[in-house]
Amino acid sequence: MTDKAIVLSSGGIDSTTAMAIAKSKGKEIYALSFKYGQRHSAELEASRKVAKALGAKVHKIIDIDLRQFGGSALTDEITVPKHDTLDEIREEEIPITYVPARNTIFLSYAMAWAEVLKAASIYIGVTAVDYSGYPDCRPAFIEAFEKMANLATKIGVTKKTIRKIETPLIHLSKADIIKTGDKLGVDYSLTLSCYDPDINGKSCGRCDSCLHRIKGFKEAKIFDPTIYY
Repeated sequence: MTDKAIVLSSGGIDSTTAMAIAKSKGKEIYALSFKYGQRHSAELEASRKVAKALGAKVHKIIDIDLRQFGGSALTDEITVPKHDTLDEIREEEIPITYVPARNTIFLSYAMAWAEVLKAASIYIGVTAVDYSGYPDCRPAFIEAFEKMANLATKIGVTKKTIRKIETPLIHLSKADIIKTGDKLGVDYSLTLSCYDPDINGKSCGRCDSCLHRIKGFKEAKIFDPTIYY
């Protein structure tokens, strides 16, 4: 039987590297992205390019509307914070770019698709090292969701498959993630990290995500192919 894996894909560095790792392990890739009411569609275009480049068997883009709730700079009329350096960011606070329950929602869709496909693993590119302080990127959250996934599904209850939430990047810095992807031949020019790109898809270079990306490439000593406006 083919070893299938659902891979959550935002078109960014982390999810793309997670997809490349899944592919390197011989998984048949089923990429899953979301049009969830985010500020721009550029990340979805990036996810399409990534899925094609990494040979995904199927790439689904699910349409949901988290703008109905708002509460985030990514889904509401709230300005995306900009900084000159990461030192300006108060890391003890959960930033306004956090989208309430986003990973819980995305993983729930992935869980449903995995049950239909009889896929034993779901890959998500969360990291607890160089990240923006989101509560749904922590190991404790992933462990709790994995337990729930095996309690809430027919395939888990019957023990036909023990569903595993794979987090291959969870203990890696952004630089180590980039180095890992580079070794696997990932073309990072296809990816997009920016929370607030311009109309042409160029990155701002000053949002939290851009600053982590810039720092990661610099520390990895690998050329950053991103076009910043």
